[in-house]
Amino acid sequence: MSDQPVPMRNHLTDVVRFSPRQIKRRVSEVEGFNAKFAVIITSGVGTMACAYAFALLAFVSLPAILIQANVLKKSDVPVFFTKPGLILIVSWIAQTFLQLVLLSIILVGQRVQSAASDARALKEFEDTQVILDRLDTKTQGGLTDVLTAIKALDGKSAA
Repeated sequence: MSDQPVPMRNHLTDVVRFSPRQIKRRVSEVEGFNAKFAVIITSGVGTMACAYAFALLAFVSLPAILIQANVLKKSDVPVFFTKPGLILIVSWIAQTFLQLVLLSIILVGQRVQSAASDARALKEFEDTQVILDRLDTKTQGGLTDVLTAIKALDGKSAA
């Protein structure tokens, strides 16, 4: 085994940035509206950009919580961040929508991407088997034909 680390810089842009090109490629690998929609959501949510957006959403309600915990005074925070309507909307998005709806969509998207990945791996395995079969000197076709032709040329040059 090698002690060298796996270079992540080649894959960093895949997970940090929202890449429409990557999403388009993944969507083209699956069929059906539900599968395509799940792959789009999974690919978009599975980025650091989305993680940062979710973190900002979570921090919106933090000042109100800190005021309730007597860590901050109401005068320390802009009034906008302590309005009950904002806190309720943030709570609904985080607790209801993201956890209940988005979670199931992401799971479906992961299953779809896994099936597509399995299909690619099977195709690659079958292609590898064909290549190895062609390289086998005991199998009809491939290297056997090449070796026979070389032996025939050697026989003609010796005569």
